[in-house]
Amino acid sequence: MLTTETDTGIDSHHDHLAEPERVWRTLYERRLPQLARSASSVYLDGLQAVQIRPDCVPVLDAINRRLAPLTGWRAVPAAGFLPAAEFFTSLARREFPTVTRLRKWEELDYTPEPDIFHDVFGHVPMHANPVFADFLQAFGQIASRAQTDLERQRMTRLFWFTVEFGLIRETSEAKVYGSGLISSHAECAHALGPDCRREKFDLFTVLNQSFRHDEIQPVLFVIDSFTELFNAVNDASAMLARGALNADLT
Repeated sequence: MLTTETDTGIDSHHDHLAEPERVWRTLYERRLPQLARSASSVYLDGLQAVQIRPDCVPVLDAINRRLAPLTGWRAVPAAGFLPAAEFFTSLARREFPTVTRLRKWEELDYTPEPDIFHDVFGHVPMHANPVFADFLQAFGQIASRAQTDLERQRMTRLFWFTVEFGLIRETSEAKVYGSGLISSHAECAHALGPDCRREKFDLFTVLNQSFRHDEIQPVLFVIDSFTELFNAVNDASAMLARGALNADLT
């Protein structure tokens, strides 16, 4: 997935570190002040529970020793993007395909490929929450039953506008929980700013909403609780069973 950073003030006080540690710490320290104000409490609690720290690039075995006892989820190594069917099947097993590559220093502000900062810092803390963890597995179980390109496309849209770019209302404010918003300063600022169209989550609208990886998201969807995600994935399951995801949903 495309990851961007627009906070271009690069500090030099980490120059003594090896490049991976320097990149990781810089990205972490850029994101945390904004997230302390704008991230869902579920994400912030998960960041502490899994003990993702600024001082070292995560090791998946160590992450899993803390994560698996909480929800049964594991981060499993992946080389890059997976085909949708393979990715969905992995989620159904409570395994999250995780890229272990870390962007280089010259890619600090933009990387065209997924990396461990997006996958671990962005995704993994949410997997420590039992409700979200169960939703994500249910999504994988249902999405892996998609047989046609259109069915997979629509289930990918549901993933994109929830797991990657989802917003949740907490204490009357929209907060970010999607990993694409968590890991990107630009996306996060836009998502909560005046130029983003924030709509109440509606399954039919989401399934019909196209997106591009290579641009700031013009429209995002806000849930009131993670129970809505369970309801949405159950409704999508029923639609899949009767062939409705292959039909015109307008």
